[in-house]
Amino acid sequence: MPRFAANLSLLYNEHPFLDRFAAAAADGFTGVEFLFPYAFAVKELAARLQTHGLQQVLLNAPPGDWDAGERGIAALPGREAEFQAGFARALDYAHALDCPRIHVLAGVLPPGADPAACHATYLRNLQWAAAQAASAGRAVLVEPINTRDFPGYLLQTQAQAHAIVLAVGAPNLQVQFDLYHCQIMEGDVATKIREYLPTGRVGHFQIAGVPGRHEPDVGELNYPYLLDVIDEVSAAFGWDGWVGCEYRPRRGVVPGATREGLGWLQRRSG
Repeated sequence: MPRFAANLSLLYNEHPFLDRFAAAAADGFTGVEFLFPYAFAVKELAARLQTHGLQQVLLNAPPGDWDAGERGIAALPGREAEFQAGFARALDYAHALDCPRIHVLAGVLPPGADPAACHATYLRNLQWAAAQAASAGRAVLVEPINTRDFPGYLLQTQAQAHAIVLAVGAPNLQVQFDLYHCQIMEGDVATKIREYLPTGRVGHFQIAGVPGRHEPDVGELNYPYLLDVIDEVSAAFGWDGWVGCEYRPRRGVVPGATREGLGWLQRRSG
């Protein structure tokens, strides 16, 4: 059975962020992920992980100016120095938190941007980041993201992401396969799991219900079946990664909202 990690940026929002570690551990999670940890002292985050017996499995590199609508800068020409400084900071956090994976957001292409120049910039930045991460024993992840949530995002499909990984050629550059984004952009999710997981290029999965990005038992995707597919292919090819629960509880931030929505996980574990 896949190991499930609670995404603390989306789950347990009924609690202050630093209290979400305890809440996740109390509900049986042994791994956690989150988007951007940089507002918090790394020693405080490390202490929460240790206190509650949790493994940090994923974090994101700084995305640029998130509040201004930026969704990564790795593909933006002229931002290379900023990208490198941000990735170096992410590596520091990953080292202190013993986190093996760093997701690098490609970015939303600005109006009038040259797609070829952005693609070339993206490749160069990923080559540099993969080399830095390899020296630190970390993996770099790229993720196709749907254009309904992130209009204009550079990387949109599994095929594009795997082509980028092959073009860079670094063994520690992998794909973050989010079934929610894949269903919105492409569908045929089970076939894509069977196609791509055996390649060794998938480093992490994430799940959420479609279309509302709520619990996996809400919406059009048959997650019991899809998780069985991941189990089956993992057993055949020796994949032992994590599945990040990156969804918004449908009851919002009322007390107990996250826990009350974990019936799907209890059924899976029981």
